[in-house]
Amino acid sequence: MKIVMVVGARPNYMKIAPVYFAIAKDSYFEPILVHTGQHYDNNMSHIFFEELGLPKPDKYLGVGSGNHGEQTAKVMIAFEKVLFDEKPDLVMVAGDVNSTAACAIDAVKLHIPVAHLEAGLRSFDRKMPEEINRIVTDVISDILLTPSLDGNRNLQKEGIHKEKIFFVGNAMIDSLKKYESIADDSPILEKLNLISKNYGLITLHRPRNVDIKNNFEKIISAFEYIDKELPLIYPIHPRALKQIQRFGLNNRFDQMKNFQLISPVGYLDFLKLQKNAKLVMTDSGGIQEETTVLGIPCLTIRENTERPITITQGTNVLVGLDTEKIISETEKILSGNWKHGKIPQYWDGKTAERVKNVFKTFFMN
Repeated sequence: MKIVMVVGARPNYMKIAPVYFAIAKDSYFEPILVHTGQHYDNNMSHIFFEELGLPKPDKYLGVGSGNHGEQTAKVMIAFEKVLFDEKPDLVMVAGDVNSTAACAIDAVKLHIPVAHLEAGLRSFDRKMPEEINRIVTDVISDILLTPSLDGNRNLQKEGIHKEKIFFVGNAMIDSLKKYESIADDSPILEKLNLISKNYGLITLHRPRNVDIKNNFEKIISAFEYIDKELPLIYPIHPRALKQIQRFGLNNRFDQMKNFQLISPVGYLDFLKLQKNAKLVMTDSGGIQEETTVLGIPCLTIRENTERPITITQGTNVLVGLDTEKIISETEKILSGNWKHGKIPQYWDGKTAERVKNVFKTFFMN
């Protein structure tokens, strides 16, 4: 059975990789790897293929950046041609980026079944473009692969038949468990003069946080305070860097004595930085999950999360854009007053095998 597997942006690679490998070693399947090129910078794309051991994509669409409508349209035009050429039995998409929704729509309109890896997640905030992508993709998919049971409940409340929903666990954690010991050999701490458990790691890129000057400044104000107590490292997303320059905020970063603003790093370097951090401050979804498994305190700089299990069971706390709350929660971590989480069900490194078994059952029926 021929399965087209779509990757488009950085978060997809770690989700798709373990499923790709599980399927590739089974003679029942023929995987076709398609990279839309939504993320195309070396530090946001190619290095991840190398480090995860993924082969060169069978198809590279090279759509590049653009506004949501423009980027989604480019993906749809290019991916439709792939479907005409390959005539796959199934298209598998992951996560919630523009490529996810675009490729799912293409496939469904050509009557090709779609599997959505990481289905059912909801922030219940339709101002987030990712939420629209999640909803659209789930509604039209034939196989919904959920990372946690709240995903099953969300889908059923939206009227999706139980027969389409499969609780398989978190594929991103498959990658984390596979590469965690390899990441231990990364020299990134020495390179950045960091001491294990004596720095905070930051990721920040969402439009609501970095595209609105007032919001970005509230977050920076918290960083300025924390910088006096703890060194901070920020591998910066190109989008955020562009906004810092646009808003003239360079000075505020330059004046922080213990703050390092660096280029994006590869998967192994980032995993090493995460594992050794005292705390992580983020607006990313996947990092909320990884820190929960690694047992690292996580402050999510958002008003909501589509991954509530990282709060109810994990190490995550929502702090919004509240400068004082970011600071106070950081103080709790520094004083050792932090909750101890547990690893959610099926976040065990075996998700890819469960996905493969779902696909076999689907085709055999």
